[in-house]
Amino acid sequence: MSETTAELPVVVIGAGPAGLAAAAHLLDRDITPLVLEAGPHAGAAVREWSHVRLFSRWGEVVDPAAEKLLAPTGWTKPAEDTYPTGGDWAERYLQPLADVLGERVRFGARVTGVSRTGRDRIVDADRDTQPFTVHFEHTNGREERIFARAVIDASGTWSTPSPAGASGLAALGEKAAADRIAYRVPDLKDPAVRARYAGKRTAVIGSGASAFTALAYLADLAKTGDGAGTKALWILRRGISGSTFGGGDADQLPARGALGLAAKAAVDAGYADAATGFRTDAIERDADGRLVLVGEDGRRLDPVDEVIVLTGLRPDLTFLDELRLGLDERLQAPVALAPLIDPNQHSCGTVYPHGVNELSHPEKGVYLVGMKSYGRAPTFLAMTGYEQVRSIAAHLAGDQEAAERVELTLPETGVCGGAGLFDEPAAAEETGGGCCATPATLTIGAPASSGGC
Repeated sequence: MSETTAELPVVVIGAGPAGLAAAAHLLDRDITPLVLEAGPHAGAAVREWSHVRLFSRWGEVVDPAAEKLLAPTGWTKPAEDTYPTGGDWAERYLQPLADVLGERVRFGARVTGVSRTGRDRIVDADRDTQPFTVHFEHTNGREERIFARAVIDASGTWSTPSPAGASGLAALGEKAAADRIAYRVPDLKDPAVRARYAGKRTAVIGSGASAFTALAYLADLAKTGDGAGTKALWILRRGISGSTFGGGDADQLPARGALGLAAKAAVDAGYADAATGFRTDAIERDADGRLVLVGEDGRRLDPVDEVIVLTGLRPDLTFLDELRLGLDERLQAPVALAPLIDPNQHSCGTVYPHGVNELSHPEKGVYLVGMKSYGRAPTFLAMTGYEQVRSIAAHLAGDQEAAERVELTLPETGVCGGAGLFDEPAAAEETGGGCCATPATLTIGAPASSGGC
């Protein structure tokens, strides 16, 4: 890196939890950050699920360097043993942090491309000595570019939910039925949203924390006067097993374990039927305009009024196309990180803390952090992202010893199978693990047989 390049800022893409924590750690290392955020506020994605409560406590979702930056302003940290909603997290922590960072955060700035200055991805000559060029677009359409010594992409995966189709592509008819399909946990406190699901039959596709939350919400709605007749049809690509509902009381994050228990209680009470081993191939409309899900095996489920698709998220890599990224071909996560988080390989235990070594790419100076670093894997926790950016900031400051030092202990899941460990409500459909049962179609009203681990 030339002396001139070293004086450039580190561009951070995204003013969410990981992005703002990255800026705080960079400042703590006397490195200038510049955060580019497409939305109008800090935590724009988090605000879209403001009604959902995290299963991590306040003490686990505030980054230490960020807290250090906030302390002189008179900011008061919420009680550590309480659980924030997404709205709480954004308003009481992320926005104050962005305010402290001030002009180092630019809102309404959507990144459209990142490359090496004067070098597309083909050119080798002097590549590592060139600064990065970052192109972005303002909300009024005006284009701008800036130069950077390094780029930390913390843009997340919220904007790119996975479709209902089991192939990873949209199911046939999915786009045509878009008016009846949602890809988020519904906010049933919103009168318009509540009216959409009250008294209706809704298919919930997915098997992680988001699906648990949606099932519990719909069951609660069914117990109210205006929600009488509300029913859920739970679509699982795998079978019911001992791990289906998560770690329960064995989970070291109690609220995470409680999610699965709440979902189990809801379906045991008869508020949901389940179609297991069902891989959605098509979504059709019947003569009454209701939706019929068709499986790859030809099964046609009874009509539903609405569909909620919670099959995970995936990274948007389009604006990084001119960079040389080393990504795992399955998870779209950095190749050194992928084996640690791959649900095809890991069925029990935790994800090891990791940092700059696991997050580096052939393109030196580029890092994907936070949820985006996990690609399509479903096991991300906010505290993992904070450890990632701490390590990267130390590396950029030349403190390799600190960069390689582990300063985080992650809680055990208490469950076999990798799905459903997000702080954000974005858990993926089960893709692997050692616990599964024979696919079937059944009504849940009694304990399901367990598959052993």
